[in-house]
Amino acid sequence: MRDIDFAALEVGYDVPAIPGMDEADIQTPCLVLDLDALERNITKMGDFAKKMGVRHRVHGKMHKSVDVALLQERLGGSCGVCCQKVSEAEVFARGGIKDVLVSNQVRDPVKIDRLARLPKLGARTICCVDDLANVADLSEAAVRHGTQIECLVEIDCGAGRCGVTTTEAVIEIARPIDAADGLKFAGLQAYQGAMQHLDNYDDRKSKIEIAVAQVRDAVDGLKAVGLECDIVGGGGTGSYYFEGASGVYNELQCGSYAFMDADYGRILDKDGKRIDQGEWENALFILTSVMSHAKADKAIVDAGLKAQSVDSGLPVIFGRTDVAYVKCSDEHGVVADPDGVLKVNDKLRLVPGHCDPTCNVHDWYIGVRGGKVETLWPVSARGKAY
Repeated sequence: MRDIDFAALEVGYDVPAIPGMDEADIQTPCLVLDLDALERNITKMGDFAKKMGVRHRVHGKMHKSVDVALLQERLGGSCGVCCQKVSEAEVFARGGIKDVLVSNQVRDPVKIDRLARLPKLGARTICCVDDLANVADLSEAAVRHGTQIECLVEIDCGAGRCGVTTTEAVIEIARPIDAADGLKFAGLQAYQGAMQHLDNYDDRKSKIEIAVAQVRDAVDGLKAVGLECDIVGGGGTGSYYFEGASGVYNELQCGSYAFMDADYGRILDKDGKRIDQGEWENALFILTSVMSHAKADKAIVDAGLKAQSVDSGLPVIFGRTDVAYVKCSDEHGVVADPDGVLKVNDKLRLVPGHCDPTCNVHDWYIGVRGGKVETLWPVSARGKAY
C-alpha cells in the first residue's frame, strides 16, 4: 500500500472510513473489498497461468487501481497491465507498473504524443494497431521523443469492434511496423469479447475455437515471413481456460475474476455451476445503508444510480434471500422486504451488476478483513477516459 496520511483525513468528509474502524461504522455508499477473497482470487489465477505456462497481463480498466495492480503483481505474478486509454496507462506507469499495454487503438495526435512519452516513465509501452495509416504517426512520435513503442496487430476474432479479419491484413500491417523507426512489432491482440458472457460453457467454447484457429493461422503466416510474436494476447474471465490451454495464446488479459460481479457470476462452468459459486469469490461490494422504511414491505437504501452502473442488470444483495434489490433512481435503491426484517441504518453488501463502470464512479476502495477496515486504496485512474 502506498503511503496515505490518514491522520489528515476526516471520515465522512474526505473518506468513507479509516484503518482500524469497524465495518459497521463505514460511511455509505462506498466500495468495500473483502481482502481475503480478493487475495484468494488473485493467487488462483496466478497459479493457473503458471501451470499453463502463460503470462497474465491483468486488465487495469476493471479496477483502475495502482494498488490492486501491484497486489496482482505480488500475489499473482502478473507481467503487467493492459488498459484502454492512454490516461489510464499514464496512471499505472507513474504508479510503478513497468509493462503497460494500451489494448486499443491510439489515433489522435495528442494521445499519440503522450503515448510516445510513456517509456520515459520507465514502462514498456505497447499499443494496438489495425490500420496501416497509424504506423507512420506512431513512428514519428517515438522518434521525436527518442523512445520505443511496441505494437500488436489487433485481430477481430468475433467481437465485431476493432481489428482486422484476415492473416493477409495482419501481415500487411506487421511488416511496416517491423521496419519503422521507433517501433517494434511485438505480436497480436486477439480478445474475443462477444462471447465472455454467454451463459453456457459449450457455447463459449465453440466461439473461442473459431478465434483460436484464426489466431493460429495469423501466427503461422507471420512466421512464414520471418516475424515472431512475443505476445499473443487475449482471454477474459469467461474464457481464460480455453486460451490458456490453446497452445497459441501466451498472455491472458482477465480482469473481472479478481472482484467478480453479478453479470459474470451467473455464467456457468463446465459442470453447469455458476462461476461465483466455486470458481471465483465475490470480493467487491457496494456497501449501502437503509435510510427509510416508511413502507412496511420495502426498505430504501442510499445506493442508487450514482453509486453504480446497471447496464448489466441490478445489483444482487450478497448472502441473503429474504430481501432483494428491485429498483433504483439517482440516489435511492428500493429493496423488497416482505417480512419487514430490515431496520433503518442496517447495512447491506451489494454485488454490482458490472464492476468496471461501477468502480469508476468511486474515489476509494475500503479493504476489510475480519470485520475491520484494514486499508484504503484510491481508485487511481477514476475518470481517466481520454
